[in-house]
Amino acid sequence: MSIGFAVPQRLAALLEETAPLAERFVAAGHRLFLVGGSVRDALTGRHGAAPDLDFTTDALPEQIEGVLTGWADVVWDQGRRFGTIGAKRFGRSYEITTHRAEAYFPDSRKPSVVFATDVEADLSRRDFTINAMALKLGSSRSDAELIDPFAGAVDLAMGRLRTPLDPEVSFGDDPLRMLRAARFIAGFGLKPGDDLVGAIREMRGRLQIVSPERIRSELDKLLVVDAPAPGLWFLVETGLAEEFLPELPALALTQDPIHRHKDVLAHTIAVVAKTSPHKVLRLAALLHDIGKPKTRAIGKHGVSFHHHDVVGARMARDRMRALHYPNEEIAAVSRLVELHLRFHGYGEEWTDSAVRRYVRDAGGLLAELNELTRCDCTTRNRARAAELARRMDLLEERVAALRQAEELDALRPDLDGVAIMSRLGIGPGPVVGAARTFLLELRIERGPLGAEEAGCELDAWWAAQEPESSPRVSGGP
Repeated sequence: MSIGFAVPQRLAALLEETAPLAERFVAAGHRLFLVGGSVRDALTGRHGAAPDLDFTTDALPEQIEGVLTGWADVVWDQGRRFGTIGAKRFGRSYEITTHRAEAYFPDSRKPSVVFATDVEADLSRRDFTINAMALKLGSSRSDAELIDPFAGAVDLAMGRLRTPLDPEVSFGDDPLRMLRAARFIAGFGLKPGDDLVGAIREMRGRLQIVSPERIRSELDKLLVVDAPAPGLWFLVETGLAEEFLPELPALALTQDPIHRHKDVLAHTIAVVAKTSPHKVLRLAALLHDIGKPKTRAIGKHGVSFHHHDVVGARMARDRMRALHYPNEEIAAVSRLVELHLRFHGYGEEWTDSAVRRYVRDAGGLLAELNELTRCDCTTRNRARAAELARRMDLLEERVAALRQAEELDALRPDLDGVAIMSRLGIGPGPVVGAARTFLLELRIERGPLGAEEAGCELDAWWAAQEPESSPRVSGGP
């Protein structure tokens, strides 16, 4: 039996927007329900970018497609076998899915879809009660009804995270929900029940049947919530992180009473929380110290982690590849991990060439590197923190001054490849690359030289090369 309630006024905007679509379904003899995050967020008063709208209906996929034809600007059916038909109208995306129940089987990475005949069965198979609410749409606003059979609205108000059915059933249907729990704990400030936590500890191995792409996507969503720390701690404390990111719990290094050092796990989570909610930056913060367990050494001066930046960059690449991250994101994150200690050698004695190298090595990641460096300071020593901030301010001022004077963001040799070949009388080949490298190093060391001075330096460099490695093009100067 449907458990419905009067629609709160704050859902009025959703009702108005969805009315034209609802009228078409009702006219065709079908029921239409708005479900998912748009209902939940409207109840909590969250206002962000206009989300895509998700619906469920008793109509079958071919019937959904028929209703949308002539109304939507575009219709697509890539999700047909899962009961989903997508559409776009006036730039807004819609996904409409036949009521369903889905479950994973022990060795399957994809759900087996079974269509259901009523909305309550569909809602019962959703991940958490706060997402198991539906807004029943009618031909008029007065026909609308909030369907909340599992008290999701109450859980939102009380700050509870529960599953509609027993957690074992919900996580058995889709093991990714165990990871998703971390995002809702962090994003909505919810407290999980003991039964939910116990089920995850018992069932965490089931995450292995979920595709790396889905795991990656859910991790990304957790990392960019405003305050990700509670979710990250949840992953560690339930053992879930061991299944897809074992480098994170490995940061909980055993302390001994003599050689103490900062709690690397707590430090890492604090750094993530301090950074801006941008995916690449927060991934770099999450992984910046993962090389420490492998490089930890105890000497006469205490604990050290020499070269953990280089080791960590390699480990970051390996882990991100395992999670099927795009190559450009792997390159960016691993570069930030590799460079995150570079600033700590900075002092006012740095020459302009040293500042240029810092900028050149950071490339398009300079802003992210500087923010990661600032956030990496989690010391409680106010004087030390203030000194680090002062030095970073000074470095950024010097970068700004050089940028204004030298077009620092576009560091390149004073002569391009064509000019090099013309001056040396050579054709394309590795020698041109070597010449460009020489001129770039000169540019970093001395600043802009101009074409004529750079040409003279290139002549001298060329004259010093071994004759056999300096072939000239016939007819060259």
